[in-house]
Amino acid sequence: MPELRKDPVSGRWIIIATERSTRPSDFKSGPQPIKGGFCPFCEGNEDKTPPEIIAYREKGTLANEKGWRVRVVSNKFPALRIEGNLNKHGEGIYDTMNGIGAHEVIIESPKHIISLAELSNPQVEEVLWAYRDRLVDLKKDRRFVSGLIFKNVGVTAGASLEHSHSQLIVTPIVPISVKHEMDGCMDFYKYRGRCLFCDMVQQELSAGVRIVFEGDNFLAFAPYASRFPFEIWILPKNHSSHFENLQKMEIGELAQVLRTVLFKLEIALEFPPYNYIIHTTPFAFGEVEHYHWHIEIIPRLTKIAGFEWGTGFYINTVTPESAAEFLRDANIEKPLTEKYH
Repeated sequence: MPELRKDPVSGRWIIIATERSTRPSDFKSGPQPIKGGFCPFCEGNEDKTPPEIIAYREKGTLANEKGWRVRVVSNKFPALRIEGNLNKHGEGIYDTMNGIGAHEVIIESPKHIISLAELSNPQVEEVLWAYRDRLVDLKKDRRFVSGLIFKNVGVTAGASLEHSHSQLIVTPIVPISVKHEMDGCMDFYKYRGRCLFCDMVQQELSAGVRIVFEGDNFLAFAPYASRFPFEIWILPKNHSSHFENLQKMEIGELAQVLRTVLFKLEIALEFPPYNYIIHTTPFAFGEVEHYHWHIEIIPRLTKIAGFEWGTGFYINTVTPESAAEFLRDANIEKPLTEKYH
């Protein structure tokens, strides 16, 4: 019998279509070959990208030259531009403003790798520091309201270049999906007097069946109302509303948890295309008690069709409990580098 589950954050109902389910192993997509050829993100091609905004470098090396470990540049084809004023105005019933914002690329390694999981924990930690440093800096600009960090892996997940990289887009308004999440959490807080995400962490720890990986301060699990097969969320166990407020010890552990979860996903499903998104409280808000930053990892194993677009429902053919068990059992003791080549 299919099952309807309600996402307590968004209020969205999800259909867990158990009768249409396939075995978790049937979602394996096969190794993704490296294409080769010219790559503007590789070390030595620094002049083929916009000038770097920040870079973590070896001592004595110069900006926009070799010697970097993580490098942040402006997107060559930005969705929003940083120069100018908002110029908000109306056109009858319609509102409009200039496309002001920031669109940056975080290049995660000077070597041509296709997965963040190929890096060591300290290297992933530096990538997370770059995320944090850029959010802290852009937060100072009063034109900007909200920042979103995301990663596309694989062509079907929207990646135009295979070299492992993330993106940061900062907008002058709160994105509607973030607003809906925050509104749902505020409704829960007004009713219960507690953070919904904090309660979610405690319930998942108690149930145990949807946990993928647990650290001292972070929990990775398949959400109860997963929209997609093998969807994973990573949450800090202690309440925190802003990603950019992470401390050094927390970033070190988060690097290990994120790398481990991605490694499990890639080994278990043979490198599927996926996106991950960091949801964090907009700049315009101080520390809030009702919302909790988190990372959503979304494998792109199924396609959204007419029913989903027409209703807002998602159909998931793998139960979160089965997905979590399959990923927990993934053996990552020995790096399988052939999976990436």
